Amino acid sequence: MTNELLNSRLVIAVFAAVFAHAATAQNYPNRPVRLVVPFSPGGAADVPGRILTQKMTEVLGHQVVVDNRPGAGSTIGAESVAKAPADGYNLLMISNTHFVSAALYKKLSYDSVGDFAPVTQVTSAPNVLVVHPSLPVKNIKELIALAKAKPGKIDYASSGNGSTQHLTGALFTKMAGIDMMHIPYRGSGPATADLLSGQVTVGFPGIAGMLPQIRAGKLRALAVTSGKRSPELPETPTVAEAGIKGYDVTAWFGIAAPKGTPRDIVMKLHSELLRIVKTPDVQKQLLNAGQEVAWQETPELFGEMLKVEAAKWARMVKESGAQVN
Repeated sequence: MTNELLNSRLVIAVFAAVFAHAATAQNYPNRPVRLVVPFSPGGAADVPGRILTQKMTEVLGHQVVVDNRPGAGSTIGAESVAKAPADGYNLLMISNTHFVSAALYKKLSYDSVGDFAPVTQVTSAPNVLVVHPSLPVKNIKELIALAKAKPGKIDYASSGNGSTQHLTGALFTKMAGIDMMHIPYRGSGPATADLLSGQVTVGFPGIAGMLPQIRAGKLRALAVTSGKRSPELPETPTVAEAGIKGYDVTAWFGIAAPKGTPRDIVMKLHSELLRIVKTPDVQKQLLNAGQEVAWQETPELFGEMLKVEAAKWARMVKESGAQVN
């Protein structure tokens, strides 16, 4: 085969690859897109997921549906996306729970960073320390005093082993020097139901979905877990303000795809999501759900954030003493 023929074939191959690459995003999507929310319906991740998928359906021209796959600290849903085709039709609502679980579960079938293509962060939000009204405490100091008087007798609910709620509670009990019993549930929905009924009396859920219960007096908010107060609960102190100095746990949510998803599809998703979260109506909806809009200007910046978060939450798991039980 002559050099000229080899060169011509190489040029044709390059142009074909470029053309195919350009056509990928141009034709995307041409069927429904699945956003896996690895938590139960109604929880802190589900609320922004449904707000965003509604808007994504409008701007992408094809339906984007929420697929709730709760369990095992979000690892069941995460695994389903990590093993899915990298074609842009399988997305994951990723959060700091993703990295909490990576530190707690030692034999995951995927790499929490390497097996995912970052798209962008979309929100951030604190959790909120709530108690059932039957528990005779009105602030953190009273809760700590009661827990010390009754070691191991007060239960706190979480959305599951390895969830952010689990770690938030474990870190709180460690820093407060108290012993409360962790009761893991299969998602935020069941945990909230038992909190509302008084089956368990303490919880650390995301603010999303809790605001109506707090405002109706069905749950009592003692503190938010972030370093600053929530604009939705301006009268509620932070845990640090309430006496546990240095305590700061803030949840965040973002979108990721399987590793190997074509970059032009990732960029299209990124640009459309940024356009969505910057609109006033979406910001208002998210704020009403207790979450603030947050994003990175490029997928690469979100990828750097994920690496930092993976190291941060691994350290926090170790410091908290949290274990999967």
